[in-house]
Amino acid sequence: MWLDPADDPRDLSPARGEKGTVLQYLRNYRLTFELKCQGLDAEQMARRSVPPSTLSLLGLLRHLAQMEHHWSVRVLGGVDTPQLYKTPEDREADLHGGSADPEVIAEAWATWRRVSAEADAAYVAEDWDRLLGPPGTPEPGLNEVRDVIVHVLEEYARHVGHADLLRECIDGRTGQ
Repeated sequence: MWLDPADDPRDLSPARGEKGTVLQYLRNYRLTFELKCQGLDAEQMARRSVPPSTLSLLGLLRHLAQMEHHWSVRVLGGVDTPQLYKTPEDREADLHGGSADPEVIAEAWATWRRVSAEADAAYVAEDWDRLLGPPGTPEPGLNEVRDVIVHVLEEYARHVGHADLLRECIDGRTGQ
């Protein structure tokens, strides 16, 4: 661990209720991802450090922003808006479309922070029992809002694991 436990920003206190527990885990995974990227420069954030994979911490950052935007705005909110970073020509531009330009890195962090805050507000306000229909339709379907939010949590858990490996390959740092 590279962070003194007294300085850990994550909330490790017991949470109460389904919504409180799931959202606390989600916020802690977000903070863990930030810790994995802490202290890296633009080149390190954009480095594809586990060949032959093209995955980078910047790619994960952009993907996490895109993913939360998709689920909170497009699916839960029902807003038909373009997906972040993706294009018709490149459906995975979020993962591999960034560069080691410090402005690109700053924009990705700003977008991720904005999207995360907006998503948190949506997740708190939502009725987790509400049934969701297919995107773009008003009819209820089989999936509940809670399914979407647990999927977002699953995405973070998976990608924080990827971030562990990427960071270790960049500078040997492990922990958090």
